[in-house]
Amino acid sequence: MTGTEAERTIRTAVVGYGLSGSVFHAPLIAADPRYSLDVIATSDAGRQAAATQRYPGGKTVPDGDAVLALDSDLDLVVLGTPPATHFPLAKAALEAGLDVVVDKPFAVSSAEGQELIALAERLGRVLSVFQNRRWDGDFLTVQKLLAGEALGSVTRFESSFERWSPDISKAWKASATAADGGGVLFDLGSHLIDQALLLFGPAAVAHAELQARRPHEKVDDDVFLVLNHESGVTSHLSMNMLCAQQGPRFRVLGSTGAFTKHGIDPQEPYIVAGGSPLDTEYGVEEPEWAGALGRDGHLDPLPTERGAYPEFYRLLAAKIDDGGTASTLPLPVDPADAVEVLKIIESARAYGTAAY
Repeated sequence: MTGTEAERTIRTAVVGYGLSGSVFHAPLIAADPRYSLDVIATSDAGRQAAATQRYPGGKTVPDGDAVLALDSDLDLVVLGTPPATHFPLAKAALEAGLDVVVDKPFAVSSAEGQELIALAERLGRVLSVFQNRRWDGDFLTVQKLLAGEALGSVTRFESSFERWSPDISKAWKASATAADGGGVLFDLGSHLIDQALLLFGPAAVAHAELQARRPHEKVDDDVFLVLNHESGVTSHLSMNMLCAQQGPRFRVLGSTGAFTKHGIDPQEPYIVAGGSPLDTEYGVEEPEWAGALGRDGHLDPLPTERGAYPEFYRLLAAKIDDGGTASTLPLPVDPADAVEVLKIIESARAYGTAAY
């Protein structure tokens, strides 16, 4: 579409209606007037019924192939499917002449990611990766804080996603190997690495610990990474699915101060509870979860910025409306950034395999 076609809605299909499709993509797309949610693909009868009830104006189909059969009636395909399907489905959608959003991890290898980028460039299609946690309220707070001088020169960045999930809830996760994109490093690690690279720039893996703690885990559910950034900052990133007591979400240490933040961004649980991205309270964190800024004995609360997952789709619509790949407007997430995340994951896995 060009700027002259700005009033035309972006006809969208969401492939996959598990957590990703039902909690993130479909609600955000349905709440943005620039899009129409035309098709939802899921093979699960219960999820089909839930999708039809919540989005009665849309159509449900069983799988990605059925979506691609409707390519002439669509502009955009959003993939919220298991990681091993990302490359073949994205490739097929691009070749069908559609713009594509791929959930994280972008692919199961950096080579697959690079191939998709090259294909999108050759075909002139818009391709982006849904790194939604760039718009977590706590991460936006850290970004804003780093833009000022309150911390001085940052020396160490600590970021963690820790959960108490002793049972593997999804069948595909229980059976997935590393080659399938299984494990917490591909899952939560994709967010943590992306955020660290966005804040502090290119990095190399200095240390990696990858463990499988749960009885049926085939890959990893307890991971600790150390990244050395070219900027001089060291990142400590931890992700753990068997953590009964959770530590800070962020701790940022600087030459003149520090910032510590507990808790998890409220946008996901708010949607799960039935809320809408259009609600005035959406993305607003309770004041008692404010982070602590300063030094021990001299700490001040720092209120959390409002979370903003809808920003991803706002930026994507602006890019598509402005001429797509011909536009100078930025993508919400450059897929090249996602390839760099995959390279870190590959390096961490190689390091961890060698060490253990």
